[in-house]
Amino acid sequence: MKLSTKSLTKKKVRKTGLPPGSLVFTGEQKLAQPNLSLIKYSETSCKVIDSLRAEDISSSIEKNGVAWLNIEGIHDTALVEKIGEVFHLHPLLLEDILNPQQRPKLDEYDDVVFIIAKMLFMDKKQDKIIDEQVSFVLGENFLLTFQESKPGDVFDIVRERIINNKGKIRKEKSDYLCYRLLDAIVDNYFEVLEKVGDRLEDIELAIIQNPEKSSIQKTHELKRELIYLRKITWPLREVINNFHRGEHTLINQTTKIYMRDLYDHTIQVIDTIETYRDWLSGLEDLYLSSLSNKMNEVMKILTMIATLFIPLTFIVGLYGMNFKFMPELEWRWGYGFVWVIMISLTVFMIFYFKRKKWF
Repeated sequence: MKLSTKSLTKKKVRKTGLPPGSLVFTGEQKLAQPNLSLIKYSETSCKVIDSLRAEDISSSIEKNGVAWLNIEGIHDTALVEKIGEVFHLHPLLLEDILNPQQRPKLDEYDDVVFIIAKMLFMDKKQDKIIDEQVSFVLGENFLLTFQESKPGDVFDIVRERIINNKGKIRKEKSDYLCYRLLDAIVDNYFEVLEKVGDRLEDIELAIIQNPEKSSIQKTHELKRELIYLRKITWPLREVINNFHRGEHTLINQTTKIYMRDLYDHTIQVIDTIETYRDWLSGLEDLYLSSLSNKMNEVMKILTMIATLFIPLTFIVGLYGMNFKFMPELEWRWGYGFVWVIMISLTVFMIFYFKRKKWF
């Protein structure tokens, strides 16, 4: 999920000296071959093409209805350039698509609206959050989505509703489809955050029961993930707000109403992240407090033991002196009497400490 210093340096080296709009892929190749899928639909019909050839893109797009072209794998710069030629996309737009380290944003061009968002997933094996950049190109009767790979995207529910003609997607234009896909991304944020909340509860329970270094290490790792989540959700809020308040002719007024609701959902995501960050800060304080309490308990026990042995040490030390004339040294029952005194004194001190509730 994190951007390493190596990847950032690699990006700078690849782009150094090149003019703006140069098409260079700066990410990591995640698929062997790119895959193109197309869904063409109208209110009365729907056609799905799972594997579309690049040379058939132009002939597959019709003026009637809406065409949703999804590209998985953006490492093929020739393919991205070909798509740009078909849809007359600006070189700067294509350059941003080929840079997976972009922050979420919205750019308006003359005939298209360009959006970048981050899709989140929870890696169950590593128990970490991973992200994938998704680029949207919204046109009058088409929508292009560019994904780095397909680990199981969150768009399947939208595909199902289009194919089965559920809801109002097939009655609306491409801007409403763009809204539904963004809504699917934001809804998945809540699922990821729910799992983050479960991890927080597990860490809190572990700290309360037995504060160990592993717990505080997990806390720091989760804190870094939440910082990154905040980094990608704050600009996404501005993206949705600009979509809602934008004056572009491609964005209908009816869709803006839905985007306002999506904006509220984004605010909820941000509030949840801030709540979790406060929770994490509380867990760090809880860890230090638990560690201090544990140390105090150990010190209290050791102090009690040392206190019990102080009078016993005094007694045996007193009679361990090598003076010749000590009245009790020649007494027949002296040894047993000393033991009785020491045991009685110990029992009395333990009883006294318990009465005072010192342990």
